Amino acid sequence: MFFYVSKFLWFFAQPSTAILLLLFAGMVMLWSRWARLGRRLVLVSGVFFFATGLTPLGHLLILPLEERFARADLSSGAAPEGIVILGGAQDMSIHNARGVIAVNEAAERLIEAVLLARRFPDAKILFTGGSSALFEKRMSEAEGAAGLFVSLGVARERLLLETSAKNTFQNAQYSVDMARPRAGSRWLLITSASHMPRAMGSFRKVGFAIEPWPVDYRTRGRRDSWRFFSKPSEGWRRTDNAVREWAGLLAYRLTGRTATLFPGP
Repeated sequence: MFFYVSKFLWFFAQPSTAILLLLFAGMVMLWSRWARLGRRLVLVSGVFFFATGLTPLGHLLILPLEERFARADLSSGAAPEGIVILGGAQDMSIHNARGVIAVNEAAERLIEAVLLARRFPDAKILFTGGSSALFEKRMSEAEGAAGLFVSLGVARERLLLETSAKNTFQNAQYSVDMARPRAGSRWLLITSASHMPRAMGSFRKVGFAIEPWPVDYRTRGRRDSWRFFSKPSEGWRRTDNAVREWAGLLAYRLTGRTATLFPGP
């Protein structure tokens, strides 16, 4: 139920959609007795469209998320016993429709997984991700990733496929059950840098001691704090992504899925 409710609420709450709805409401009011309020709504929505589309707001929102966790130090200590990769890097609707591998802008999750698999040939590779489709039946992300990994030289017997998880907390729940990590063993977690705080908080909540390996950075670091966007669509997407993570952190804390509002190292 949490999955479906969160999907529904986010459709209306994401900044790009909310601003469009605000603009539409304002334009409708211009032709009614609430014309004065309509003009204000149109003005406010225009300001927010500019702020989220062109100003550095999206960078400023996502930077604290991306900077929260550094990569685990692999230069010392035991080699990882396993690597957990969170889904979200594939377009399974295209994969199912055309029968081809289809990745999105988070494809570094898959790339880094293969690189680490080659670097640590004895490590287990656990991919967790079911289908995020609300209505149609699709192949799970884990099944799609398995074909990609095998084609890139990762032995099939090394793969552990978790095909049911629909959100980050389920990723953590089902992964710890499947991995059964030994006390003192070392596991790495691969996901987008901006998503790492919520992911680490979820894995800690279920008792899975895991080390971060963030990928898919959307900024160059603090230098982007004052960089404007050259394309409004990029700014809107960045703002939507950042707000989604902050909203997710709040929702997870309120529902007990994480122990703190902003999990850190």
